[in-house]
Amino acid sequence: MLSVSDLHVSYGAIAALNGISLEVPAGAIVTLVGGNGAGKTTTLYTISGLLRAKAGRIEFQGEDITGLPAHQVVARGLGHVPEGRMVFSNLTVGENLAMGAYLLKDPMCVEKNRAYVFSIFPRLQERLKQTAGTLSGGEQQMLAIGRALMGSPKFLMLDEPSLGLAPRLISTIFEKIVEINKTHGITILLVEQNAHLALEISSYAYVLETGRIAMSGPSKDLRNDPQLKAAYLGG
Repeated sequence: MLSVSDLHVSYGAIAALNGISLEVPAGAIVTLVGGNGAGKTTTLYTISGLLRAKAGRIEFQGEDITGLPAHQVVARGLGHVPEGRMVFSNLTVGENLAMGAYLLKDPMCVEKNRAYVFSIFPRLQERLKQTAGTLSGGEQQMLAIGRALMGSPKFLMLDEPSLGLAPRLISTIFEKIVEINKTHGITILLVEQNAHLALEISSYAYVLETGRIAMSGPSKDLRNDPQLKAAYLGG
């Protein structure tokens, strides 16, 4: 569904990605793991059109989307839940969800998506009129994912969904990610520092180190890899 080939991205003179290539098959959960500064967030930003690639190619469902502006990428069905949640803190939960459906023209479709989001995150319906900035971290993460789902994505990129959350909430969020994938058939590219959890719910993984793919393979194999265990799994 998504194919990234030989992607190079720089911040000024500093190279952030040095020729990474990865593939995400339709219906899968694929994860990108790696330490801080490895290039995980840069990869997602470039795929979603928020950063421009210096070289390389990004294909989504067979179409070259390299260099397309972000709103055109979203219109093709590719949603992005950014690191740090990035909710509109001065807007209500309902208004944040409405922003996620900004490109949809059919009110029936918007209403159907709202019902779908509430079926996954009932707490958002309870907090509908509450200002997003007053929500807990876990509720804001639910809202960020819900907002992305409002745009009818076929493919969802999640950047550090567990960041700053209590262990109990992390478990809930990850259960919901699996539900979104399995029940609703949305393909997921997951960036996550919690390598244990990421490798548990994904079918395939790429390990990023300083802008390069250092290792890749089926998640179950990487979970048992001594090198990866030593570096990321506390083994």
